[in-house]
Amino acid sequence: METRRRICVVTGSRAEYGLLYWIIHDLARCAEVELQLLVTGMHLAHEFGHTVREIEADGLPIAHRVEMLVSGNTAAATAKSIALGVIGFSDAFERLRPDIVLVLGDRFEVFAAAQASLVHNLVLAHVCGGDTTEGAIDEAMRHGITKMAHLHFVTNELSARRVRQLGEDPAAVHMVGNPGLDHLRRRPLLQRADLERSLGAPLGRRNALVTFHPVTLEPGHGLDQLTEMLAALEQLPEDIVLWCTRANADAGGREINALLERWVEGRTGAHLYDSLGTLRYLSLLAAVDMVVGNSSSGLYEAPSFRVPAVDIGSRQGGRLSASSVLHAAPARASIREAMQTALAMDCSDTVNPYGDGHAAERIVAQLLQLPLGPAVRRKRFHMTDEAGPC
Repeated sequence: METRRRICVVTGSRAEYGLLYWIIHDLARCAEVELQLLVTGMHLAHEFGHTVREIEADGLPIAHRVEMLVSGNTAAATAKSIALGVIGFSDAFERLRPDIVLVLGDRFEVFAAAQASLVHNLVLAHVCGGDTTEGAIDEAMRHGITKMAHLHFVTNELSARRVRQLGEDPAAVHMVGNPGLDHLRRRPLLQRADLERSLGAPLGRRNALVTFHPVTLEPGHGLDQLTEMLAALEQLPEDIVLWCTRANADAGGREINALLERWVEGRTGAHLYDSLGTLRYLSLLAAVDMVVGNSSSGLYEAPSFRVPAVDIGSRQGGRLSASSVLHAAPARASIREAMQTALAMDCSDTVNPYGDGHAAERIVAQLLQLPLGPAVRRKRFHMTDEAGPC
């Protein structure tokens, strides 16, 4: 009897799990695969919503939990978290002995998993390589993961060019689209009444979804930018209800969350959540009139809902954008002007540049047919003659 292929999937945050959702579920249903789900990072922290419960509620067996988050709001805490993560993932890989490790994106939890995978000489597959986020240290970690990976699943052709420019084998680069868009095709969203019950509050006549994460390459990690954004939000018409989510666990995230809590407290028409979860988040995204902040979801998912997004500052700098995305300087006047434009926009003709909602099936197909012999682990630098801006 042929041995099933052991595929280990790593998830460390609410947003990343939402992007991995259909890949994980398709692998779990595949008779040829032994799924090994590794849960880490913010999923295991109560202050970030303890979102491991969402994974458990989805009925997915968790093979290993890697506790790695050091409580703190500094670069030192992040660095120590990475170190603990490398140790924890090494222990997990030693026990599970996966054939392939699959990671997505650029967060420090994923960077730790990639480092451990490299030292253990495991085949590493990377989703969403080649993107750019010029305002965060994630930019360097993403490209670092690309150099450690053997198989690349990119969301668009521009990202594919960047991965090839990094010297990766063109045959190992597959343009699959953003797996987060698979939800739009495969997962029914909550109807308005069910969404309001889940949120614990009624939607307004108009609504805005607000998420602001640390800008880790800038002094103060973007706290001054958040202050400017909040000042601009205060000038919105009173009929607009604000639905806010807390920041992630990057350095500066706790300061951002503390300011958000103070700002929302006692304010009518503003709500703050630790985590909305994938289904509730996407259902709310489909219902709002605009997205405001610096989350990648404003660029990735919002265009598919024909919802305009006001992207603030440099955190998502360089990322491919649809026509529905408005880029604003991190100053209240610029943010206010962009929001006014967004509320008046017609996005009915918006085309999402990140794919067609079939990413998961493409990724799973490649994972199943990838040769697992020694040759796949022997990487060499491939020179490219591609010209033009990347």
